[in-house]
Amino acid sequence: MSSPVISLRRVTKTFGSGRGAVTALHDVDVEVEDGEFVCLIGASGCGKSTILNLVAGLDDPSAGTVDVHGRTALMFQEAALFPWLTVAANVELPMRLAGMAKPDRRARAGQLLESVHLDGFAKKRPHQLSGGMRQRGALARAFAQDAEVLLMDEPFGALDAMTRDALHAELETLVSARRLTVLFVTHNVREAARLADRIVVLSPRPGRVTATFDVEISRPRRIDSPEVSTLAATVTEQLREEALAHARR
Repeated sequence: MSSPVISLRRVTKTFGSGRGAVTALHDVDVEVEDGEFVCLIGASGCGKSTILNLVAGLDDPSAGTVDVHGRTALMFQEAALFPWLTVAANVELPMRLAGMAKPDRRARAGQLLESVHLDGFAKKRPHQLSGGMRQRGALARAFAQDAEVLLMDEPFGALDAMTRDALHAELETLVSARRLTVLFVTHNVREAARLADRIVVLSPRPGRVTATFDVEISRPRRIDSPEVSTLAATVTEQLREEALAHARR
């Protein structure tokens, strides 16, 4: 059996020291297999984004081990496109930093923008685009890094329901075509049920894995389908129980 692409073993992360120390994660075990789409869900402050930062190599665990096989790209809730660059130049930037020749990176950027339906907006600047279009640009830039592992921190959280639903469909198609491994953070239980192969539930701080749900709903899925709604209700009940247990401590 092949090794998981992402593996966190008995990971604890504490910020600060002494009486002011805050433990964000405690004894966390998470594995993500090649080509798997895993959603992390839990209350605010439970350490979901901390896990992404550890996997991305932006921070180190206080205890335990984090192993990642493959290049990673990190996508945030905000598009974080450089406002002084055109959309095409933003997408080209990772390739430019990697030393790719200008004709090659321009051709590649064009292909990526077409894949996210932004090919007619290459010369626009971010402020000229809607929120959903900026997120499409950020997704194209993430793909430009030729990463095998895509880390996504609530990338659609600020979008309206219709735009979010459209981007769910595009993300699913693009991830499947590239066979990417995805670790996706969300507060939206329906979004997790819509997108994931597996949902990992974290307890309130310090974050611990308290449940996992295998999503056995056939694709393509609709966020308003009965199957997605039923699973979302089950996960929501798990989160409610976690919150009540935490309040009693």
